[in-house]
Amino acid sequence: MALTRRALGGLTIGGSSALMLAACGGNDDSGSESGGELVWAVSSGWSAWNINTGTGNSSATNIATTPMNPVGKVGYDFDPEGNVFYDDAIFEGTPELISEAPMQIQLTLKKGAQWSDGEPVRLQDFIFQWYSTSGDPLHANQEKALPAGTTGANIASIEEPEPGKIVITYKEGTTDPEWAFNGGVYLPSHVAEANGFADWATDPEIMGDAVNFFNDDLWDVVVGAYKPVDWKVGEYVKYVPNDKYQGSAKPFFDNITMQVVEGIEAQVTELRQGTIAGCWPNDFSLELMQPLDDQPELKYESYAGGTWSHFDINVNNAFLKDVALRQAVFTTIDIEEIKARAFPGTEAPWLGNHFFNENSPYYQDFTGPANYGKGDIEAAKTILTGAGYTTNGDGKLLNPDGEQVLFNFRFASSNEIRKLTGEIIQAQLVELGIDLELKGFGDDELSSTLSEGDFDMVVFSWVSDPSFSTAPDQYFSTESDSNHGNYNDPVINELLPQVRATLVLDEAAAVANQISAQAVAQAYTLPLYNSPMAIFWNTDMVEGVEVNPASQASSLWNVREWKRP
Repeated sequence: MALTRRALGGLTIGGSSALMLAACGGNDDSGSESGGELVWAVSSGWSAWNINTGTGNSSATNIATTPMNPVGKVGYDFDPEGNVFYDDAIFEGTPELISEAPMQIQLTLKKGAQWSDGEPVRLQDFIFQWYSTSGDPLHANQEKALPAGTTGANIASIEEPEPGKIVITYKEGTTDPEWAFNGGVYLPSHVAEANGFADWATDPEIMGDAVNFFNDDLWDVVVGAYKPVDWKVGEYVKYVPNDKYQGSAKPFFDNITMQVVEGIEAQVTELRQGTIAGCWPNDFSLELMQPLDDQPELKYESYAGGTWSHFDINVNNAFLKDVALRQAVFTTIDIEEIKARAFPGTEAPWLGNHFFNENSPYYQDFTGPANYGKGDIEAAKTILTGAGYTTNGDGKLLNPDGEQVLFNFRFASSNEIRKLTGEIIQAQLVELGIDLELKGFGDDELSSTLSEGDFDMVVFSWVSDPSFSTAPDQYFSTESDSNHGNYNDPVINELLPQVRATLVLDEAAAVANQISAQAVAQAYTLPLYNSPMAIFWNTDMVEGVEVNPASQASSLWNVREWKRP
């Protein structure tokens, strides 16, 4: 089966992306009159609201809140060809590099840029986002803020030297090779102030509490095209148009509901019954989507997105803290068997890198030369024997201290591919004498399972985009709440600051590859494949839906432009 739109693994690297402003299409007033209701399915539940936090940083949270958020969450995103574009409800023009030493980026606010309550987008909104993601305890109590990533760590100041000109100054000696990918507006700082957090900018404890305020409940003051009027965490969000929206693509629908429908079989059924207009499913099954062919108004497209699946190991586990065992486990696993059984008739190419795929000029395969993922049982046994492992009379693996090796594998229970993956590797690891415990979790428990480290080995996906320079820090920094496996590697720790210490993308990519190589050598995580993805929708209910492998919002990247045919 050929994937439409784009071959598997095909994402344009950030450095080759063009710059443009605002939505790519915009509403055409010559079309149908605005109005009506749209229900779009979200594939899983979520447990928190603030995407900056480790518990809120889930794809489901992002999808459910895309209609209300700035483009790409903070004011920029990527179109289907990997070109970066900016939110024209907030910005005028594109970012400018006004100084290299120290590096300074200037953003120009659109005249009249405002929140849905009429309050202007202001300097403090940028500073609030910086403090949320800096990882600096002087900005926010980190035990409260728990940032999913520390993208603001290298910022020295954010100022407004003249009205509407926001200047971001980076720390001496630090740069950002992807400086053009800049936004910085997500949460309404004035709402924090109105709800008891007036001193967030000067008191780290209050700032930490303010971050949690936005994590615990949804806010209804927004800058996106639609504003929420009713919601329940992990279940739904209902929206109406934001009448203060300043973007060029005016909201069309009177009501949009983002509603959880779990499992591709249920999603297909709801689409065929007309109760939802569309969905971006977490699962991929050609067999289950084929009934859509019976109704000409229903359309589905398969593609390779920026979603890549992987195994993560928790090095706090008493057994898996040993690198030899981790290496042997990765050597035993047969990725080709997983792909063949999970995606029959669909190609999912090998992925041997944490940051780049096969279509990137920076791609290097590190897992292949390490002999990971190839089902080499004898090589795995050799690793273990050399490290002092033995087996007992029942063939069970014993560590050098004579303890039987036991650990669990966590996965989303509702995802059939994840469940099948667990069953496959459970059978594969029997060859080593390991009884792998399969332990599922609910869709709304993904974030808590990861953030609490409640796993020994886990499978899940990262949803990436064409940028790469912040990913090494997010995955492997000891300060990142997305470092779910508790990795603390001295080689990686030394390399991390170097990724963004240059304005040259080639140099940044070279350092990122060194980090990926070290992560492979230490068997921390095992990349599996760029996941085959699909979207399906009812063309009689919604017009403007477009596959976008480059956006973390997937098909909702241009929801502002959607309308009824």
